[in-house]
Amino acid sequence: MLKYGTRRRGVNASFAVCRRRRRTRMIQLPTRPESLEVSAERSAIVVVDMQNAFASCGGLLDLAGLDVSAAAAVVRVIKSVLAAARRRGMQVVYLQTGYQPDLSNGGGESSPNPRKETALRLMRARPELRGKLLVEGTWDFAIVGELQPEPGDLVVLKTRYSGFAGTTLDSVLRARDIRYLFFTGIATNVCVESTLRDAYFHEYWPILVTDGTMQAGPVAAQAATVFNVESFFGWTLTAAALAAALDPGAV
Repeated sequence: MLKYGTRRRGVNASFAVCRRRRRTRMIQLPTRPESLEVSAERSAIVVVDMQNAFASCGGLLDLAGLDVSAAAAVVRVIKSVLAAARRRGMQVVYLQTGYQPDLSNGGGESSPNPRKETALRLMRARPELRGKLLVEGTWDFAIVGELQPEPGDLVVLKTRYSGFAGTTLDSVLRARDIRYLFFTGIATNVCVESTLRDAYFHEYWPILVTDGTMQAGPVAAQAATVFNVESFFGWTLTAAALAAALDPGAV
């Protein structure tokens, strides 16, 4: 499901795309394992699941016994990345995990999702939490206050780890001629990596902003995703390096 505003395109959309491509200026990024040249006009910042469930004390991950103490720093980093991206006119896309109150879109008995997804498992194990974790309209579901979407941003709802699974994400990106995706959010080793891998399979160029992400579980899980991305699925860089490339005059 797609929420919030979209940027309308007229009947001459294909001509506008070609004209924008001719005007595009490429940006050299100090990515790992090698540098990468991208177009800011064809790039988007993807903010994955920066919801109270994953980033706040009392949220899903905290209730599940996972350490969320680093989340506040990640929020600050993402906020700085979004500011730099918006100044450059880049598209911002939020992915937001959420279930209907009756949990019918979480998967039935034939689906593995209820057996592995943390919110569904926890609500099954603790009946007092039923309807309170990642359910649309609840505090747990909401995007954290410091990172609220702004006009022109896109919000895509999802019910699986990957933002491409059963959503409009691919179509809304292609409609805007987006090819380069910068990934931020929580959890690096679950929803971020799942979406990043699918982006690669869909022929996007995925770039992980390492300090704009946080793992669910031990620190080794973060290192494993960074290794996977740099070795097989994309590129990495820091938020400061991205901001400096987007707005060198501000550094």
